[in-house]
Amino acid sequence: FDIIHWHTDYLHFPVARRIGTPQLTTLHGRLDLPDLRAIYDEYGDMPVVSISEAQRTPLPQARWVATVQHGLPADAYAAGAGDGGYFAFLGRISPEKRVDRAIRIAIEHGTPLKIAAKIDRADEEYYAREIAHLLDHPLVEFIGEIGENEKQDFLGSALALLFPIDWPEPFGLVMIEAMACGTPVIAYRAGSVPEVMVDGVTGFVVDDDAAAIAAAARVRELDRRAIRRTFEER
Repeated sequence: FDIIHWHTDYLHFPVARRIGTPQLTTLHGRLDLPDLRAIYDEYGDMPVVSISEAQRTPLPQARWVATVQHGLPADAYAAGAGDGGYFAFLGRISPEKRVDRAIRIAIEHGTPLKIAAKIDRADEEYYAREIAHLLDHPLVEFIGEIGENEKQDFLGSALALLFPIDWPEPFGLVMIEAMACGTPVIAYRAGSVPEVMVDGVTGFVVDDDAAAIAAAARVRELDRRAIRRTFEER
């Protein structure tokens, strides 16, 4: 091959170091795990690509050659009207994604919340202990995991996407899926969020629940056409 582009974290480093073919590795996950420091101390010669500048922060010793943000085909989604009268949560139910925050924001604002999320086996105990009882509120509807062909209507009809993360998000693909639908995003300031979002244009970047609730009252002020246009430009 002329070039090998790896997407397997560091698994291939011992072998890849020993071949002569030009190569690089795009890293897709969180990099703040303590064990990774020793790995990248040893394999500092391996060229790696980040999906956000924030993703790089824990490993300055890595051989960073570029940052390439994720993208979507322009025709993958179309701008929606946002006329469904609900907030949306899309992703996983896990401690770092903080669906509990999304529920709290929606209830405080008095707006229905639709949750389209999967529950990985590793998070089943967390779901049962921390989340299941919150789904009994009349404003909350748990849909479960949805497919790619359902995202257009789910995101395009939503008033806003709630992205209340509590971890160093490497990128956050759901943010640009929402933007492609013209849907504002209320996102907590962590990881890549300030790089992906244009605060006051594609949604609001907030620091706490009070700011998120205040932002929820302002989503109708944003121009959904401008959100879609920003997605297309980027």
